Amino acid sequence: MSITITFGVIVMLLLFYSCSGRQKKLGAAITERDSLPMMKTLGVTTLISDSGITRYRVKTDEWLIYDKKRPSYWAFEKGIYLEQFDSLFHVDASIKADTAYYYDKQKLWKLMGHVAIKNLQGNKFNTELLYWNQVTQKVYSDRFIRIEQPDKIITGHGFDSNQQMTVYKIHNIEGVFYVNDEPSLNQSDSVK
Repeated sequence: MSITITFGVIVMLLLFYSCSGRQKKLGAAITERDSLPMMKTLGVTTLISDSGITRYRVKTDEWLIYDKKRPSYWAFEKGIYLEQFDSLFHVDASIKADTAYYYDKQKLWKLMGHVAIKNLQGNKFNTELLYWNQVTQKVYSDRFIRIEQPDKIITGHGFDSNQQMTVYKIHNIEGVFYVNDEPSLNQSDSVK
């Protein structure tokens, strides 16, 4: 019986030592509620209708909503792609950005990274930073801009535009490069 009691005491001492000897290291508690998103959605593809007709498609890998931040915003840090459809569901216009933030109270979009836009006229815009203010219905940037039209390419720094990107002004034009669609004749082609 003494061996059983001795064995029991040793087991109890080992268990007591293992439970009280070390403390587990825990991470700090999150005390600021604004550091966490209110909503996190992955793999989003959504259609948006206007007057019952599907007009837009939005695709993003991750959509975060920070409702407690000052100012509150939506974050699309893994990129965003938006398409606008005509009545036959052909893509009329598109916007693509590496990163985007939407400040919901101000109704202001901030697009960053490789921003590529195609407007209704087929013109292509490329920049690294673009703002779209839905209240004033203006699009603007103070960064390098490249605009590709059917007959020319315009480059510069800074621009303002309407939200359809059909009427725009480039602040500091760096160059206008005309595109020639007709093939040039080589000397070997002209001599027969």
